[in-house]
Amino acid sequence: MYITLQIHTEREGFTDITEKVQKIVRGMNVTEGICTIFTPHTTCGVTLNENADPDVQHDLRISFSEAFPIDRRFRHMEGNSHAHARSSAMGSSATVIIEDGKIVLGIWQGIYLVEFDGPRTRNVLVKCIAG
Repeated sequence: MYITLQIHTEREGFTDITEKVQKIVRGMNVTEGICTIFTPHTTCGVTLNENADPDVQHDLRISFSEAFPIDRRFRHMEGNSHAHARSSAMGSSATVIIEDGKIVLGIWQGIYLVEFDGPRTRNVLVKCIAG
């Protein structure tokens, strides 16, 4: 069984979903195990990254736009090939450890849904496995 979060996104950007994921872990009563966070979309991603300084998110947005710019040579009819490339580079999931009923993250880490082609309503699937 998994729980689906619906996240409303902006055109581009990072949405911190850490607390929503932690709430799901508590609700599933998993005290030890792993939690996978997955988005079934091809133009957004999931990542763990710094949640203390918003300049990191700003800098990552710049990095992705420079590494995967909009290019008029792209053929995809929807015009969002850059978003597909960014999503592929980032990945669509992250897995974290659960210990004592809490997700284990580094002191500065948060869990983010990252939008590359919004605004949209995105699904994020969260599955906890006890172990």
